[in-house]
Amino acid sequence: MKATAEIQVIPIGVGVSVRKEVQRAHELLEQAGLTVALHAYGTNVEGELSAILDAVRTVHQTLHAEGVTRISTAVKLGTRTDKDPSLGGKLF
Repeated sequence: MKATAEIQVIPIGVGVSVRKEVQRAHELLEQAGLTVALHAYGTNVEGELSAILDAVRTVHQTLHAEGVTRISTAVKLGTRTDKDPSLGGKLF
């Protein structure tokens, strides 16, 4: 099942700047084979629902393994049955 999502990963306890950890999370979403579009407060993604959910798990596992103690992630997820959702279809 195809889906679109907005994913906002918030590393907690790593200091004032979280740029490095957010860049790493975005890199992991790209590596998951998803269509990604970074914006000021998160990343929009398009792909198979299972791939999106697996990618979120990978972000958490990887950032924790790399030393981030706490992560809060907000996910807005959309699916539909009448056609395949796409990021491009959301623009107009």
